[in-house]
Amino acid sequence: MATDLAEFARAKNVKYFMISYTDLFSGQRAKLVPAQAIADMQKDGAGFAGFATWLDLTPAHPDMLAVPDPDSVIQLPWKPEVAWVAANCIMDDKEVDQAPRNTLKRLIAEAASDGMHVKTGVEAEFFLISPDGKTISDEYDTASKPCYDQQAVMRRYDVIAEICDHMLALGWGAYQNDHEDANGQFEMNWAFDDALATADKHSFFKFMVKSIAEKHGLRATFMPKPFQGLTGNGCHAHISVWDKSGKTNVFADKSMELGLSAKGRNFLGGIMKHASALAAITNPTVNSYKRINAPRTISGATWAPNTVTWTGNNRTHMVRVPGPGRFELRLPDGAANPYLLQAVIIAAGPDGIRSKADPGKRYDIDMYQHGHTVKGAPKLPLNLLDALREFDKDKSLKAALGEEFSSAYLKLKHQEWNSYASHFTQWERDHTLDI
Repeated sequence: MATDLAEFARAKNVKYFMISYTDLFSGQRAKLVPAQAIADMQKDGAGFAGFATWLDLTPAHPDMLAVPDPDSVIQLPWKPEVAWVAANCIMDDKEVDQAPRNTLKRLIAEAASDGMHVKTGVEAEFFLISPDGKTISDEYDTASKPCYDQQAVMRRYDVIAEICDHMLALGWGAYQNDHEDANGQFEMNWAFDDALATADKHSFFKFMVKSIAEKHGLRATFMPKPFQGLTGNGCHAHISVWDKSGKTNVFADKSMELGLSAKGRNFLGGIMKHASALAAITNPTVNSYKRINAPRTISGATWAPNTVTWTGNNRTHMVRVPGPGRFELRLPDGAANPYLLQAVIIAAGPDGIRSKADPGKRYDIDMYQHGHTVKGAPKLPLNLLDALREFDKDKSLKAALGEEFSSAYLKLKHQEWNSYASHFTQWERDHTLDI
């Protein structure tokens, strides 16, 4: 862990720092700061006009200062003279409550005060596509079931191996890479960590993947459903809670069903209780609902949920418990904000523990074949507007995430929906021109 960024620069021969924060729409914003100026920036922060990014601020607001967190600093493996560092947003000597990383840090602190140390891992899927975004980048990647295709992954070896080499050099514990279920789609896995560390790595991973793809003349996209008929980009989250020391998994209990402790079941109960509202954060774009409500894909399955159900080791449900002491939330997609994804998990789960929420009936059926037989389980929202309405109705989840954040998020996301709804499409012309 670095504590003095100027000393870090001297020791690592870093010439520039990217002081970075993520806005409400997952936009990664940064200023490039010479190492000679980093000492002042570490103390006072780099100045931004918050209104110029996706935050609910006006041009009249004072400077928003992005104060770098030295514990998050990462030297760019592909450009070692530059280091990236995540920042916390400050205005008038106060934290900007709506800023995603600030929201997450507050919720982590609240969970810690209740003796909960949340650890998570993410599975961030992405496509490698042409620079214009119209096609996948590999013309030979045409199989109807392309998942784990060894020829296809080796045709993109230069890109995938370079990214994995960088993760290994950074000490992330990278452990497997594969071609995913859609043509042109990949997934790369690294070890789980504390929720804030996972969020910072997730944010950096997206930046790194896009940068390495561009270096190779390609483009990477985490868009939830970039191609009709193909499986979309998920971002599954694996969740566990540990004691204050971070050494004992309090979700693990071999005597309980699926090895999930009573506290783990209650945490899961909180996720199930808030699931429909959760979607506004975990599935934050208009395009997100093309993934979770998609018809069958070319491969035969969407691998995405559309109903609020949980199970054991079964990938057709919103939540699966693949082994003792953890569960996997399969709802989030590639557009999920790295910080808000973790924040909403920590908002919903501990609420379930405090209220002793029951996750409800466990289903072990194939939801893609027999989901119609499930009675009483809520359907996930059909579109972003429905998700925003569910979020707005969920008073306790909004309170946990914070009034300023929730208000800002709803305001800007409703503006986004209205922009989409007023956009004229070719579909409208095709279906109504002659009416």
